[in-house]
Amino acid sequence: MIKERILPLLKQTESNKLEFKEGRNKVPSSLFETVCAFLNRDGGDIFLGVHDSGKITGIDETAIDKMITEIINNSNNPQTLDPPFLLFPEKIEVNGQWIIYIQVPESSTVYRCNGNVFDRGADGDFKVKEPDRIAALSNKKKGYYSEARVFPHLDMSDLDSTVIQKTRNRIYSKNPQHPWLTLSDEELLSRAGLIKKDIQTGIKGFTLAAALLFGKEETIQGIIPQYKIDILVKRYDLSRYDDRLDIRSNLMEAYPAIMTFLERYVPDPFYMEKDVRMSLREKIFREAVANLLVHREYVHHYPARIIISSNEVVFTNPCNPVFKGNIEANHYIPHQKNPLISKFFLQLGWVEEIGSGIFNIDKYLPFYTPGRKASFTEDVIFTAAIPIPHEIALQTPDKSIDSSIRTPQVTPQVTPQVVAFLKILENEMSREELMSIFGLKDREHLRKKYLKPSLESGLIELTIPDKPKSSKQKYRITEKGKKILKYKRNHQGVHGQQF
Repeated sequence: MIKERILPLLKQTESNKLEFKEGRNKVPSSLFETVCAFLNRDGGDIFLGVHDSGKITGIDETAIDKMITEIINNSNNPQTLDPPFLLFPEKIEVNGQWIIYIQVPESSTVYRCNGNVFDRGADGDFKVKEPDRIAALSNKKKGYYSEARVFPHLDMSDLDSTVIQKTRNRIYSKNPQHPWLTLSDEELLSRAGLIKKDIQTGIKGFTLAAALLFGKEETIQGIIPQYKIDILVKRYDLSRYDDRLDIRSNLMEAYPAIMTFLERYVPDPFYMEKDVRMSLREKIFREAVANLLVHREYVHHYPARIIISSNEVVFTNPCNPVFKGNIEANHYIPHQKNPLISKFFLQLGWVEEIGSGIFNIDKYLPFYTPGRKASFTEDVIFTAAIPIPHEIALQTPDKSIDSSIRTPQVTPQVTPQVVAFLKILENEMSREELMSIFGLKDREHLRKKYLKPSLESGLIELTIPDKPKSSKQKYRITEKGKKILKYKRNHQGVHGQQF
């Protein structure tokens, strides 16, 4: 939860995007009317335990967990909210009082609460009865949210059942009590809003979001043949690329594939938060990748692209801009481009609350690349440029290094662990001696983190190469490894590392 964003809201007055409700011991009866209205209009923030005036009246601490459970269950109940939209209420203590905070995004489809459509205006929530006004709401969303387009001829055979099962496993690992886990595959997709009925035509079917999240490659290409995610490493061959990953699979497979590729080429300096080692690379780039996938306009002909250079990673993807210009984290008003996709990513923990991406990047970047800032520009093409620590791969290669070292196969393997390993191996050592120096008890850890990447990169070699399993086997640094080590020592100021 981002308290820095939430707490200032409590100082504001109610508006078309902000609602205060009291509820000392029970959920207010009008809560889901407001949720429905926010979903149908522009989204918004709801606080329970706060008077209309903004005064915090609080919620009974003995009732708060029960109220949260009730809200979650009702948000997943199509009798209350149709289609269901699983909410994630959070309890917050403010000045000794407990309140409940609920963030509601704008939806890409028209919602009903207890069978009625609600909209939001300056005077609060109001029921929409006239068919033409309901149709106007639907047309507004249909014109902006392409993810909600219905494809009546799509069926379960067009989706990848293996990916659906993997997704179930991911949801279970995050929340074993998640209400979707007891549903059949088709019921799960329906509860996620991926199967819907077009309110104007009456046609029911899978949405574009369903195809993008779980579709087979041929399914997605049949609907949007221009779909792809292109990732280029451009450090030496600037006119072309050093390495490339072309992704045309569904988003459930694309997200982990992108993260794995970035791990090969983007450094991850040591960082501790509250005495716990945390990966800054994962924290920052998880948000950037999710933003690329969640906020993309998929029917646009321009592909999503990631370019990894030696000093930054640039993300570009087409979008429907709310406004045009630079985005500042402190003044950013979050707006979802694909609420259905975003909601699914939320279940997996791949995104946090709405608007958390840019905020978290801005929060952690000073520790990742001190003195450098990311830039975000919204236009027909959204661009995010995130600086990275300088690695051995420089745009102007050091001529003192053998050209065989400057290859995409070698560069990503020169991790801090490998550098430390090379330093130790200036003298020949056995596996047991290496495990003792590093304080390791797991031979497999030594093999994966140190031996395998160093051997594959040609930075170390076996002393008895024709008998790799010999009990007398030792390891030593190669000439290539010595050059890498020399380079690192000469450029230690870049990282502040000491050798």
